[in-house]
Amino acid sequence: MPPVPTPPARFAQLGRLVPPQRFFTLSDGAKIPARVWQPAGQPRAIILALHGFNDSRDAWEAQAPSFSAQQIMVVAPDQRGFGQAPQRGSWAGTARMVKDVREEVAQLQQAYPQTPLYLAGESMGGAILMLLMAQPDAPHVAGTLLLAPAVWNFGWATGLPLRVLAHLFPNTLVTGRELPVHVVASDNIMALARLYYDPLTLRATRLQALQGLVELMKQAAKAAPSLHGPVLCVYGDHDQLVPPTAMVPVWQAMPATVRRDLIPGGHHLLLRDRQGARVQQDMLNWINTPQTWLPSGGDSAAAAWLATGVGAESAEKQDVPLPVLPAMLEQFVLGRSQ
Repeated sequence: MPPVPTPPARFAQLGRLVPPQRFFTLSDGAKIPARVWQPAGQPRAIILALHGFNDSRDAWEAQAPSFSAQQIMVVAPDQRGFGQAPQRGSWAGTARMVKDVREEVAQLQQAYPQTPLYLAGESMGGAILMLLMAQPDAPHVAGTLLLAPAVWNFGWATGLPLRVLAHLFPNTLVTGRELPVHVVASDNIMALARLYYDPLTLRATRLQALQGLVELMKQAAKAAPSLHGPVLCVYGDHDQLVPPTAMVPVWQAMPATVRRDLIPGGHHLLLRDRQGARVQQDMLNWINTPQTWLPSGGDSAAAAWLATGVGAESAEKQDVPLPVLPAMLEQFVLGRSQ
């Protein structure tokens, strides 16, 4: 893996390593580190928060204190293969990753049997939650919050070549700089800089892991009709990593009970956008009063956006190179932080 970059002296805090506050010990003996934002006093709810691809438990550090101020405890583990969890840089397998979350849910519910437990997942974390909550024996939780879930039913033009390459050269590293595209994951430059300089961030991806992510995205897209329990799905119409041609079919396939929340101008890393507070307010409103309209107006925005026919392009247009975050942030961040 590429070495951890050193931030400029005036931004030294961007490279800080925050130790975990707890560990989940799983059935195979793996120890999963997690950050915990504990409210003062007894929590009235808990959010088990999952990060995205190549990211870590630090994905939730900007907004988690605001949740804890509302008496909601946030528990953010590293997912296996990422952060400081076992098998860093490798793909542990979708089934194992889903099982990890199921076991973490069980441990939290055992420790806090009277406290409502919510699941939240950003990008890859959202896809993992979709597979978990689509299972017939999905855990009983108070609700699931999906933030730009990684869903994309790739066709053969992307899937087959990547499958062959991942089989022949599983440990070959790609960084995303090989692609002639520029992807904006957020409009918040400091959030992107923190992601880039964070020691827990993966800056290159093994082909094996990239193939695993592509298969996960396909499985999550197909699982959309089978989601159990209350669900809020948030999406930004400026998302360049999960484009409308990927998200719209999934939104249309989800059960009618799923709340669809569109954030105009929102990028893929919704909570880290400059308007991330709007997303958080929608999440809090849905947790506190799930039957009321979302404060951002995301309900009506989603309905109007879908009515325009956006995302109706042919499936072939979904077969594009898959950017690898956050390796593609290097030039973007370095050019603005020096």
